[in-house]
Amino acid sequence: MKITRIRIYKTGLPYVGGAYVWGAGNAIEVAEASVVVIDTDAGLQGCGEFTPCGENYMVAHSEGVEALARLVVPKLLGEDPRQVARIEQIMDHAVQGHGYAKAPFDAACWDILGQACDQPVWMLLGGKLTDGAPMYRVAPQKATDETLAEMARYRAEGYRQFQIKVGEDWASDIERIRAGVSLLEPGEKAMADANQGWRVDNAIRVARATADLDYILEQPCRTYEECQQVRRVARQPMKLDECVTGMAAAQRIVADRGAEVVCLKLSNLGGLSKARRVRDFLVENRLPVVSEDTWGGEITSAAVAHFAASTPEEYLQNTTDLMNYNTRSTGIGGPTAKDGKLYATDTPGLGVTPDFENLGSPVAEYRA
Repeated sequence: MKITRIRIYKTGLPYVGGAYVWGAGNAIEVAEASVVVIDTDAGLQGCGEFTPCGENYMVAHSEGVEALARLVVPKLLGEDPRQVARIEQIMDHAVQGHGYAKAPFDAACWDILGQACDQPVWMLLGGKLTDGAPMYRVAPQKATDETLAEMARYRAEGYRQFQIKVGEDWASDIERIRAGVSLLEPGEKAMADANQGWRVDNAIRVARATADLDYILEQPCRTYEECQQVRRVARQPMKLDECVTGMAAAQRIVADRGAEVVCLKLSNLGGLSKARRVRDFLVENRLPVVSEDTWGGEITSAAVAHFAASTPEEYLQNTTDLMNYNTRSTGIGGPTAKDGKLYATDTPGLGVTPDFENLGSPVAEYRA
């Protein structure tokens, strides 16, 4: 089997809530999705997606997939997409870093491999260890009464874990956390996610002012070292997110016991292939993980769902239904969300096909 054609599509994904406000004054209304579609001489077609949470999120950029394609696609045409390790190696040798741009190519190859083997991707990743992954839902930065109303609405839909967005103003964030945590019912969990937004001193102030509350403190500051400064003072469990960029970061977290929960964003790690190795290392060292991505539609959500399904239930903190954050789609089919849980498909590959009607014409096309 050989790759005969690769196409890149772009489409906007409007947020269902109007404006998604997070971290230190960041807001997006429309996320820009990049979708990679790979065709083969065997008639199989695979797809992958990368969507950043705004143009200024980490080092990722919505133009990155197109730029990477110009460098790596000539080397991928004619290759066997089922050899996912070889595809990964070719991309890494062609371009160092920029894993977020490689991630959709990696996912598309896993999709083809699954179809060729007549197996869902979760089977190829080790089997189904979680049948229905518990989901969290985000409550973006809004007035406290609006946040509480959102949490109540999500609870009625079955969600039992809530991510309260903070990070813009530490003083008002204290009240947001206190109000949100007070709304929790038995068995529910809350994460206060600053998305790197606080300075160390202000993060410490927040941790001390909310020391009596039971919640998870998520990525309070920009760097790993800054988060560890806060960790030495905070009583809350800590979840690390944006600073988890690969195996080296995971090894450091394990060596330092630097977090209680580790968020694995597939694109941030470079795709399913690399994320799988990082996850297995963390689980081997008894650290629970989150299966998610920077943003995305149905295609990203499918990869996230298969990754979650193949994660041991005991060590899967949660996941999220990114496809339901948008008013437009990138794919047809994919995972389903029901009663607060995300279910990967049992169909071969990722179980999703590109929504070409929404995607429109490709912005780039390459043929062997």
